[in-house]
Amino acid sequence: MARISKEISIPDSNLARAVTEYIRDTETELLFNHSSRVYCFGVLSGLKRELKFDRELLYTGAMFHDIGLMPSHSSENERFEVDGAHAARDFLRSYGIPEDDVYTVWTAIALHTTPGVPVHMHPVVALVTAGVEMDVLGLTYQEFSEEDRNAIVKAFPRTPDFKENIIQSFYEGIKHKPDTTFGNVKADVIADKEEHYHRGNFCSVIRCSAWKD
Repeated sequence: MARISKEISIPDSNLARAVTEYIRDTETELLFNHSSRVYCFGVLSGLKRELKFDRELLYTGAMFHDIGLMPSHSSENERFEVDGAHAARDFLRSYGIPEDDVYTVWTAIALHTTPGVPVHMHPVVALVTAGVEMDVLGLTYQEFSEEDRNAIVKAFPRTPDFKENIIQSFYEGIKHKPDTTFGNVKADVIADKEEHYHRGNFCSVIRCSAWKD
C-alpha cells in the first residue's frame, strides 16, 4: 500500500493495482499525476466532510475521470466525460464488480464537470468532483493544510506550467468534437484556443426549434 500521508494511501488490491497499471500505460504523465492527486484530495475532502466512502471505487473514478481525453478512448460524438465513464464501466465489469458500484463510478466520471450537482450525490460521485475542483481550479485550496498539499504534490508532482498544460490537454482531447461541449465548462476551453469559435446558445436552440409558437 502506497502511503502518501497519515490519512492518504493508495488502495492495495488487485483491482486498484490493475487500475494504476492501466492508467499509467494509457494516459500522459501529466494526466496520471493529476488523476492521482484528484484521488488524494478526494480522500481528504471525504474525511473533512465525515463521509463514508469506498476508497477503491473513489480511486477508480479519480483515475479514469480524464481517460476520455486520450485518442484511444475518445469517441466521435460523445462528451469526453461519458467516454471516460464508459471506459471505467467496461473495466470494472471485467473484474466482476457489482453493477451498483459500476454505476456509481460511471456517474462520478460523467458528472465531474457539472458544478453544483455531484456534491449532493453519492459520496464517491461528490468526492471525485471535489478532487477535480481542488486540483484544477483550487476552489478549496485554503481548506487543506500546507503539509497535506506538499505531501500530495511530492508524491504526484504538478509538472511545470501545469495550469496551461492541463488546459492544452483538455483542448487536445475535445477539439475534434466541439459540439459535445454545448452547455458545459469545456466550451470555455475551445473558446480560449480558437479565436473564431462560436459556442452553442441555449436560447438560440429554443428560438430555432421546430415549434411554431
